[in-house]
Amino acid sequence: MALVKYNNNSISAVTSASSIPSGALTHIKTLTASSSATLSFVDGSNGVVLDSTYPIYKFEFINCHPANNLVQFQFNMSADSGSNYNVTKTTTIFVALHDSTGSSGLTYRTNQDLAQGTGFQSLSSDVGNLDDDSVSGSLYLFNPSSTTFVKHFIATTNRKAVFAGTIYLETTFIAGYGNTTSAIDGVRFQFNTANIDSGKIKLYGIKDS
Repeated sequence: MALVKYNNNSISAVTSASSIPSGALTHIKTLTASSSATLSFVDGSNGVVLDSTYPIYKFEFINCHPANNLVQFQFNMSADSGSNYNVTKTTTIFVALHDSTGSSGLTYRTNQDLAQGTGFQSLSSDVGNLDDDSVSGSLYLFNPSSTTFVKHFIATTNRKAVFAGTIYLETTFIAGYGNTTSAIDGVRFQFNTANIDSGKIKLYGIKDS
């Protein structure tokens, strides 16, 4: 988001609120889960914009809570207006861990990455369904409307977990590309074996500077 800074002299010269730049981040759509199997953003559907209007799109996931215990939060992309979510992807995924005893670690997750796979990409490890369990984070999708380049994305998520009675924090870093030169016009989020019991996902467009 662009930061606009005014000095004492310039702010006195502003004659209307519309004179103040609104910044680079534009809210497009918020989807709220309520025992939802999936949350999908499809260009041209229900006010969703996912086209050449913006070169970068940002999704924010806020306290997505699963109906079942120990399930993975995932996403996939569509190149046919949401008829199929099966874009071929190659990805990397690693996690940083820090528990309540002070122990920490950094691990690459070979069982959660994709090598030219069409399945859903995990954005987290197993999320619990205790009352205070959820996953939050963000995903950036770059130039999805391009018909020249593959589609890069970067995501980060955060969750609290309990293992053998110890509470720990896990931050997951995901990056990759959709191996298609077709325009991406749909993005879907889900848990792998559970409904999204509650939570919100927000879509923003990021303008050119």
